[in-house]
Amino acid sequence: MDSTLFDSAFASNSSPVSRRQLLKTGACGFGSLALAAMGKQAPMIPPKAKRVIFIFMQGGPSHVDTYDYKPDLFPAHEKEVEFLVPRSRSKEQRKVMKPMWEFQQYGESGRWSSSLFPEVAKHVDDLCFIHSMHTEGVAHGPATLFLHTGATNLIRPSVGSWISYGLGTENENLPGFVVVNPPANKGGPRNYGNAFLPAFHQGTVLGQPGNSNARPEIRNLASRLSEKEILREHEFLDQLNRAQVGDSTDTVLDGVIRSHELAWRMQTHASELVDVDRESRSTQELYGIGGDETDGFGRQCLAARQLAESGVRFVQISHCDNSSNPVWDQHSNMPKHEKLAGQVDKPIAGLLTDLKRRGLLEDTLVWWGSEFGRTPFSQNGNGRDHNPKGFTVWLAGGGVKPGFAYGATDELGFQAVENKVHMHDLHATVLHALGLDHEKLTYRYAGRDFRLTDVHGRVVKEIFA
Repeated sequence: MDSTLFDSAFASNSSPVSRRQLLKTGACGFGSLALAAMGKQAPMIPPKAKRVIFIFMQGGPSHVDTYDYKPDLFPAHEKEVEFLVPRSRSKEQRKVMKPMWEFQQYGESGRWSSSLFPEVAKHVDDLCFIHSMHTEGVAHGPATLFLHTGATNLIRPSVGSWISYGLGTENENLPGFVVVNPPANKGGPRNYGNAFLPAFHQGTVLGQPGNSNARPEIRNLASRLSEKEILREHEFLDQLNRAQVGDSTDTVLDGVIRSHELAWRMQTHASELVDVDRESRSTQELYGIGGDETDGFGRQCLAARQLAESGVRFVQISHCDNSSNPVWDQHSNMPKHEKLAGQVDKPIAGLLTDLKRRGLLEDTLVWWGSEFGRTPFSQNGNGRDHNPKGFTVWLAGGGVKPGFAYGATDELGFQAVENKVHMHDLHATVLHALGLDHEKLTYRYAGRDFRLTDVHGRVVKEIFA
């Protein structure tokens, strides 16, 4: 089918044909005219993964202190070296600072990891490292928006919204896109918003924005009404909504109706699907639940596994706090990285273990990363500044090569120099893993076709097995 026809059928200036009628058509997927109101859509190309779990480390963990081992930093420690500083965009003499934690090789693949992540390091043979990331934006706000939406300052749909739009959900009783305890600052809801996509595809929030320790619960599931009264209330509200919509093509109204329909189904079924406390004690301990430092993020990771297992297409969990400064943003206190890593290391390792033993890692793409990295030179004594020129992310499962490393930064870890991967490229690659062609996943709005990668993006096919 012509993709222009598909996109125009759902644009704000689409034809006067009843959108509700289109949504009710029986066919699903990109081979039909209608984006189904519920259920899953067919992928464009053979998929390698069915779902994504994105683990967002807000603020920028230092790649040269975690996974990007640079031995040249040790003899260069405290020496003045000229860098093209990202903030000032000028060449300046800066003092090199060596890693604060020891590195060693792990697993049969011999991948490097520092002592910051000893538990995740045990899984390096399942990880695929991309050491040559680079991105747009040197400040947290623009770079965080770019990570989530592919734009630094414009209102664009989140990557999770694009995936929900392209594939729908595998479970009609749950949303296609869920964010758990997302950051409240640096873009806030814009990082998981739908922008001009149909409102139904915005991220559904579990827990509390800006609070990594909030319980990842779906609120307001319980009702004091009887099941019969709940059904009557839902049917009456549905009649009112449909009368208001009529033949309108207003996607906001349609999003409200579909959200009400989903909320009613979630009240009936979701409590059985997302409940960390129903898991065995051994499973909870695997994630660090009950530990003083790991309980909060452990609950996020376990909730992510439950959501993914239940059919949610894109789940994001975030390590953040409610302060104005992102949690991993150490401009003058790099030793704090150790405390932060201690909060997430065991939970992330537990998630990888649990996914693998349940057979879910094969078709679940786990993505760990941040908006940028940090500089190999010091700032304010023992801190590091923002660095969008070169940093590391890792992927696991979802068809990527295990125990593999792709790309490289220079000898000091400052900028990507080998097999460079832009954030647009990473977005294209994530979509490709799910069976979506980033060049064809478009939406017509305000007279033009939009896509997550704009006019950029290259699928990094080299990282797939």
